[in-house]
Amino acid sequence: MSTATIGFIGGSGFYQMEGLIGAQELDVETPFGRTSDRILVGEIESVPVAFMPRHGRNHNISPTKIPTRANIYAMKLLGVERIVSISAVGSLQENIRPLDLLVPDQLIDRTRNRANTFFDEGIVAHIAFSEPFCQILSGLLLSVADRESTTHRGGIYVVMEGPQFSTRAESALYRSWGASVIGMTALPEAKLAREAEICYATLALVTDYDTWHETEQDVSVEIIVENLVKNVTVSQKIIRALIPEIPVGRDCICATALENAIITSPAQVDKDTKARLSAIVSRYLPVSHNSGL
Repeated sequence: MSTATIGFIGGSGFYQMEGLIGAQELDVETPFGRTSDRILVGEIESVPVAFMPRHGRNHNISPTKIPTRANIYAMKLLGVERIVSISAVGSLQENIRPLDLLVPDQLIDRTRNRANTFFDEGIVAHIAFSEPFCQILSGLLLSVADRESTTHRGGIYVVMEGPQFSTRAESALYRSWGASVIGMTALPEAKLAREAEICYATLALVTDYDTWHETEQDVSVEIIVENLVKNVTVSQKIIRALIPEIPVGRDCICATALENAIITSPAQVDKDTKARLSAIVSRYLPVSHNSGL
C-alpha cells in the first residue's frame, strides 16, 4: 500500500487536490468501516501526501454521519503524521469577515451524536486535550495563509451538530462566549487525531456571518457555495506552499499523546482489542502471539 506523511481533509466545496503527481485512489479497510471516500495518494513538491473529501466527493454525507473514526484510522494506516483540515465556517465576530481565513487554537464541542474516541471498548485512554490543535503545525499554516489572504491568528471554533444552521438565540449565545467561528466538522476529527498521535490543524474558510448579524444576510447554502468557490482557490495555493515548509521530524505533544494516557492495565487488554487498534497502540501495547494477550 502507498504511504503518505501529510494528510489533507477537504470540507464543503473542497473535493479534490490539485497538482498531485502519480496519484492513486485507495480503498483502505479499517476496523471502523469504510472511509468517506477513496483516499487519493500522490506527491506534491516531492512529498507524499494523502487527500480525502470528508463529505464524499459528491457531498452525500451529512456532518453527523461522517465516518470520522474510519477516516482518521485510515490516515494512520497510511503513515500520516500530520493532518490539515479545510473547513467552511460562519463568523461570530464583526472583524472576521466573509472570505477571511482563520487558524483556530481552541474548540467548543456542541455535538451530540458522534463517536468521538477509539477507546470505547476493551481499553480506556484519557488524552490531554487542553490545546486541541497542534501548535507547531498551526503556526506553519498561519504563516503561509497570511501571505495569501487576510488570516486571523487563533480563536475559538464552536462545533455544532448540524445539519441545520443556528438559531439567532444560539448564535448570540456563542458570541457571548467570545467564540470566533462556527462550523460542523472539526470534532471529533481533532480528538481522534490526537488519540492517533497525529498532528492536526484547521484552515477555516469564512463564508458568512451565521445568523447574528443585523445588516448581513442570514447564512444560506447559496451564500456558502458562492464564497466557498473563492476560498477554495486560495486554500489550494496555501496547501501547495505549506507542504515544503513542514519539517520531517516532530517535536510536539501530539507525537506522544498516548504515552501516559492508557489507563487500562496492559495485562487486561485482550489480543483482539490490541489487534483492532494496532495502528494506534502497537508501540505501547504490542500483541504477544505466544501469550494470547
